[in-house]
Amino acid sequence: MKPLLITDCDEVLLHMVRHFGSWLKDAHAIDFRLHGGGFAESMTRADGTTLEPLEMWGLLDGFFPAEMARQTLVPHAREALAALAEQADIVVLTNLQDHCRTHRIDQLATHGIVHRVECNQGGKGPPVARLVAEYDPSVTVFVDDLAVHHQSVADTAPQVFRLHMVSEPDLAVHVAPAPAAHARIDDWVEAQGWIEARFAEGRGPQA
Repeated sequence: MKPLLITDCDEVLLHMVRHFGSWLKDAHAIDFRLHGGGFAESMTRADGTTLEPLEMWGLLDGFFPAEMARQTLVPHAREALAALAEQADIVVLTNLQDHCRTHRIDQLATHGIVHRVECNQGGKGPPVARLVAEYDPSVTVFVDDLAVHHQSVADTAPQVFRLHMVSEPDLAVHVAPAPAAHARIDDWVEAQGWIEARFAEGRGPQA
């Protein structure tokens, strides 16, 4: 059995927030300053009003997939995944609508990241549990930037190691470590070592 790495994409493998903010300003005259709060309340019009959640989701749908080419690679992410892939299976689990899956695959490939991509909506615990059942790995590590997904995985697949990563420095300083994660590391050089150590253990945190 091989280890399994399940990783998010936005703000883990690819920077998104800074490019989404630039697009909002250029295309919609909306100021976007995300300081650890929700997306909608972080978007401000010229008159000072914030957006309703429905408007926010509409703008996100406008960014994905049409503006995905703006996104840039997180430093050392490609190299870390390449090294980890020598011993583990890797799945990118991204919370995008299903029609964006091919776009995400192609986008990651342009950055030299070629692994299985699965789209999801909602908490990531159930799809992580399904992937663990499918691969039957020796040990699984899950990486994501959102605390809600770490809690979802903790509730549904507690045998999975959970690493909280927020790769955008301007955002990371405002985001507290996820309570349900086993560690918080915001760069891939250190994260690679932590993941390799979990792989070497060959067992989950509940074992």
